[in-house]
Formats: sequence, C-alpha cells, structure tokens
Amino acid sequence: MRLLELLPSGDFHLTENFLDDRVPPYATLSHTWGDESQEVKFEDIVDGTGRDKDGYHKLEFCSEQASRDDLKYFWVDSCCIKKSSDAELSEAINSMFRWYACAARCYVYLSDVSTKKRKREDQVELVISESRWFNRGWTLQELLAPKSVEFFSREGERLGDKRSLAQQLHTITGITLSAIQGGPLCHLGINERFSWAQHRQTTRKEDWAYCLLGIFDISMPLIYGEGRDKAIARLEKEINGAFEEDQKLENMLERLPVAKDAPFNSLAKQHEPCCLETTRADLLQNIYNWADEQGECHMFWLYGLAGTGKSTIARTVARKYFDKGRLAASFFFTKGGGDTGNANNFVTSIAIQLASNVRALRPYISAAVLESSEIASLSFRDQWQKLVLDPLSKLESNGHRALYLLVVDALDECDDDRNIRMILQLLAKARSKTKIQLRIFLTSRPETPIRSEIYLVPDIERKDFALHQISQTTIDHDISVFLKHHLNMLAQERSLYAGWPGEDAIKFMIRIANGLFIWAATACKFIQEGQRFAPMRLDRILQGGKSSNTAPEKYLDEIYVTVLKHSVPLEYTNEEKEEAYRILRQVLGSIAILFSPLSVHALGRLLSLTRENIDQTIEDLHSILDIPKDEMRSLRLHHPSFRDFLLNKDRCMDTRFLVNEKQAHYTLTFCCLQLMSSFLKQDICDARLPGGLVTSVEASRIEQCLPSEVQYACLYWVQHLQKSSIQLRDNDEIHQFLKAHLLHWIEALAWMRKTSEGVRSIKLLESISYNRECPRLHALANDMKRFVLQSLPAIGLAPLQSYISALVFAPKNSIVRAQFHGKIPNWIQELPEVPHK
Repeated sequence: MRLLELLPSGDFHLTENFLDDRVPPYATLSHTWGDESQEVKFEDIVDGTGRDKDGYHKLEFCSEQASRDDLKYFWVDSCCIKKSSDAELSEAINSMFRWYACAARCYVYLSDVSTKKRKREDQVELVISESRWFNRGWTLQELLAPKSVEFFSREGERLGDKRSLAQQLHTITGITLSAIQGGPLCHLGINERFSWAQHRQTTRKEDWAYCLLGIFDISMPLIYGEGRDKAIARLEKEINGAFEEDQKLENMLERLPVAKDAPFNSLAKQHEPCCLETTRADLLQNIYNWADEQGECHMFWLYGLAGTGKSTIARTVARKYFDKGRLAASFFFTKGGGDTGNANNFVTSIAIQLASNVRALRPYISAAVLESSEIASLSFRDQWQKLVLDPLSKLESNGHRALYLLVVDALDECDDDRNIRMILQLLAKARSKTKIQLRIFLTSRPETPIRSEIYLVPDIERKDFALHQISQTTIDHDISVFLKHHLNMLAQERSLYAGWPGEDAIKFMIRIANGLFIWAATACKFIQEGQRFAPMRLDRILQGGKSSNTAPEKYLDEIYVTVLKHSVPLEYTNEEKEEAYRILRQVLGSIAILFSPLSVHALGRLLSLTRENIDQTIEDLHSILDIPKDEMRSLRLHHPSFRDFLLNKDRCMDTRFLVNEKQAHYTLTFCCLQLMSSFLKQDICDARLPGGLVTSVEASRIEQCLPSEVQYACLYWVQHLQKSSIQLRDNDEIHQFLKAHLLHWIEALAWMRKTSEGVRSIKLLESISYNRECPRLHALANDMKRFVLQSLPAIGLAPLQSYISALVFAPKNSIVRAQFHGKIPNWIQELPEVPHK
C-alpha cells in the first residue's frame, strides 16, 4: 500500500509500498471525479507535475485536514495506485475495503456542495443529498468501511460525520442504520446488500460488481471487458460459495453453549444506561487512552463499592468500542442471572462474540469446535486455549495487529470464588499475544479473591483504579448532572413549576447520595413513579435524609425502606398489612435469590401465587425492580445492592421487609418439588417413539410442554436445597420425589438439553445427603449418578431412552433399576445380566 507523506515544508510525496503490518496511521479521501484530464494521477505525483490541475485542490485539502488531525500520511485512490499495472490495480481493488476500514479518518470532500447555499443548520441533509457522491458505486465502501467518516463542503467546512448524520444518511441512501453505525455487514442479507447498489453508477461497467467486493468480503480477479452481467455472475458465484462455507462455520459455532444475556447490548440490557455527557469525563478519557495505546499494560481493573457506577462505566466503554468496531467481546455478570450468574458459559460466550466481531477469527474458532466436538465440556483452561488463545495466535502469525477490547463487568457476582480466580488467570494469559493487543477492561467490587489474583499480574501489565480515588467534588458534579437531567425531564412531563425541584433540593440530594449513583438512580425512579404526586415523593426522600447516619449505604437503605413502605397502602387493616408484608417478603425474597430470573407469570406459577397477587405486590416497586411491559420477559433487580439490603439483618432493620435467606431457599425448594411433581410425566413432549431425537422436536414444542417455571425447577431445585440447609432424612419429601419422578426429571432435562447440568445436580445431592440421617437417600443419589453417567450419550440424544436402554443396561443390583423396573416396556422379554461395577 502506497501513501502520500506530508513533508515539513507542507508538500507531500509518494512513499514506497508498505507491508500490511508496517502501515502507519493514515487518512483517506473520498471524492467524486471531475474531468478525468483534471484529476491528479500516480504519474503526476511521481513526475512532480499536476499542480495546475483542478483536482490538486482536493489533495491540498486532504493534506491540510490530515495535518490538523495529527496524521502524517494520507491515501487518495486517484494518485496512490499505479493503474497502468493490472496486477497492482487488481490488488488495490480487492484490498480497498480493508484499506478504508483501517484508516484513522476518512474525509468525504463534496466538491459539488457549497455551504454558501445553506441558510440554516437543519438544511445539512437537503444540501448534501444533492451531491453526486451519493450516486457513485464506490461510495458504498467509502461510507461503510471506515470507522470515522467526516463530510466537508467545497469550501472545506465540516458538515458533520457518519455518526451525527446517521439518520440523514439512512434516509438518503436507504442503507440500514446498523450498517451505517458500524455493525457487521455479514449479519445482513445478500439481497439487502445488493439493493444498496441498485441505482448507483460506475464509469466502467464491470466496476458495478467490483465495488461490492468488500461489501461481501469477497476477493476475485478483475476482468475488464467482460461486461457488467458476467462480472455480476462471477461475484454471485463467489458469494454463494462463501455463504455455503459460512453456513458450515455457523453450524460449528452453534454447538457452543452461550449466555445470551452476557453482552452489554443484549436485549435484556437494552434499557440499562450509559454515562451522561460531561459525567465521568476524566476517568473515561483515562480508560480510552489506555485502550488506544500500544504497550505492555493490557489489563485495567476498575473497582469500587456497590452502587458507585461501575457497570454504567463498563457499558459506556463497551458501547464506545463497539461503535468503533473494536469490541472483541463483553460479559456482564449478574448474580441470580442464570447463565450470567456463573462461569459455565464464560469462555464459549466470549468465543462466539469473537467469531462475530473479529471475522478473521471465525474459521479458526470453528475449526477448534470441529476438532473437539466436546470442547464445551473441557476445563476452562483448555477451552480458553483452544477457542481464544490459539485462534488469536494464528491471526498474529498473519500479521494482524488491530487493538481489541474485552470488557468483563461485575466479576464479583460470579457464584464461585474458584471460577473467579480461574477467569483472572485466563485473562492474564492473553498478555502474551502482544501483537494482537487484546485489552482487558474489568470491573468488580474489591473482594479478596479478585484482589489477590490481580496483584499477581506484574504492575507494568495492569492498571488499577478505585472509584473512591475520584475527588468528592467531581463525583458530586456528576451526580448533580444526573439528578438535574432526570428531574428536569420529569418537570417538563408533569408541567411542574419552572426550575423544579430547585438548587437547594438538588444539593440536599447530592449530600444524601454520598457518592452512590445507585442512590440517585433509585431516588429518581421512585419520584418519577409518583407521577402527579412526584413532589410529595421528593419531600418524603428529603425528610428521610435528615437522619444522623453518615455511612453511604445507610442512606441507600433508607430509600429502599421508603420505597417498600410506600408499596403497602396505609388504608389496609393491620391484618391485611401483615398478609401484604408476608407476600412482599415471599415475592421479593424469591426474586433476590433466584438462580435465573423469571417472568411475572412464571414466578406466580412457581410460588403458587395468582397473577393479581404478584402484580399488586410489585406495582409500586419500579424503582427497585425492572418490571417489563411484556409479561413473558423476566423480572430483574435494578441493582444487586437491593439484594444485599434485603438479606442482611444489619442493613434491613425493619423486620417487615427482612428476608431470611435460608428460609427463602427452603420455600423455593418445596415450590420446585411441588411444581415438578404435578407437571412431570413420561413422554412429556409426546414424542411417542422410543428413539425420538431431541433434534426432531421443535424448540417451541419443548417450551410449550416444559414452561419456563418448570425448566427452572428442574435445573435449580437441588441448588436451593443446598442453600436451605434442610436436614435430609430417609423417606422425606426429597426421597419420595425421587422415587416417584427421577426418570421424569432426567427425561425433562434431556429435552431441555441440560443433561450435564443434571449430572452436576445429582453429584451435589450426593454430597449434601452424606450423613447418618439418610443412608438410603444417599445410596439412591450415588446410584443415580452412576445410572445417568453410564447412559448419558443415549439419553442426551433420545430422552425416552431413560425408560428403556438406561434401565435395561443398568446393573442388576442398581437401586434405580429396581425402583423403576415397572417402566421397562413389556416387549422386552429378557433383561441382560449386567454386572455391578
């Protein structure tokens, strides 16, 4: 790749060809050609001529703008390609999308747009839409490939950029917003991408096809003279071949389990906020500087107490680098969030995102899955090596040097300290890939397992930043901006008096918040919920903030108590209030300790509460709960600090709201058992055929036969049992359930494709039943483990084999075989003599 290099004199000259891994930062120029005789060509630059041509003005503009942006090099298609060389021209056109994508800046010079015609700022769209630039075929890659695209008028006046003009560009071009904003083009349909070029023009007929090479990530030889139709036919053939190959890779990747709510921009997190403009400015700039610089420091650990805004900062950072096309992956842990509350799918989720966000890694990750079909059941260390480090090392050997960011938020909310330590060890290993420059941005509370492991990383390779290091003045300013933003919006919506709630109220709220953003967020939500009574709710908060407590969490606890008190009407009788408080504790306690979130409907079914009971309990709790309008979507806590408050007797002083954690787990254990006992049965999905495969039954059918609350009970009843500290006994409810429904439970797990989770649950049950009070229950659990492990492949493929081959080939003295002998089909006349192992 040749570039134009700026000289100290202000002039510029052509460089020699740079190899891909040696190309310095550069800008590119996107422009419309005028009279070809007036364009500056490669030969003009080499001969030192062309200054008298009209096109030279564009080069001067580009050089001056690059200089203003501290760039020493720039690239212009008209004069950096030796077009007399067919080989060089072919290489350039096949590489051009990548060259634009790697540019630090792309300047769009609209020579037919004059700012003198524009009278108002809002006329930008009208002015630029008239430019010939939007009719060119090559415009597609010049608009979509670069991360930064800036538009300039003939006079050199900046009109805006790709981000600020995204909606206008979408209107003018018809290109989907996600593509304009930097989203992966591979996620969009072939026909849709072809449609973008439908009415575009190119000087040479064949270029109509060639200008789409980068849009489809295709390379092919150029044959000028073959005509447009043949060029398009060759392009379509290449696309179809690549599509088939991509489908093979996709099928490989689908084998990996994924935590679907882990990415920062998952559907479940779409309403989670980022930092407001002007807030956290210095800290964010510090993070961006670290993420963008070359060097050995590959890890940034941001830590702080609950409620100080760590996750909001992590979302802001992830959003910025996603928009820049430099986010490798993100994993936001959430305690009680199901797959995001543990590390089981951490590595595989990271690998799936890497394959999507860094397309060059896709074939290497897919090959790793193909090579080891059981890769998801390997140790985290082996998964990380095969799915992340090995693919990265292959890119390294190909000279790939882009900087990418991996964001891991709230690591302390992972449910196992051993896995937390392991994740940190894995992340530390990424530092060996220095040419890849994989940056790790990590947030957590400063818990001991995290601190001790991070401090093993050499100082030169990590940065630590404690949120309490930020000056109180800066934090108060940011909370002030937050409060004013949200309360001003409320004042406008409710037509409150000008200036409401006033500077004194804002200052008092800042003092109460005491550095906790979660206090400010909860207070705003509580006030907004009051609607016409918002001022009264504000007064209630201000009155509550006059206590003498000084610890930050004390004020947070006070606002939680205020919200909970407000949810039970004063008009209730004492008896009605007691019942309301009991249901409130049951509902909130369950939401707080669930291992995976449930919808209102599913939670009601699990707790045997009516929909009306739950709706009335939570209707005034929007400030602490994320209550979706769609009743099938999950209820979630806004912040884990509420869970800490609810379960801690030293923080929740009001016994009407305090939840006994062990008692709550005890209740949920028996709710799960009751639900499964009434719901599970043989052939629950009506497969009928003993050899009916899991893959032959539609997912919608499985969800219909096994609703989410039943799936939850099947997956987590043993974990609730462990947390409840129930004293197990022979022939108790647990024992009776297993003697009646063990095979039904195993079948259900197989339909859910969760047999491996079932094995873990059985092993856990075996462990907690190891005492003198339940020897027969323990013996059954031990035999269950052997029974399932021996038959796992067959049951995993065909769940009804739980009642056939699994029983038939169990040892003759198996407790499970003896208990369920009657389930063996009558057509099996003689059972094999399987020795006990």
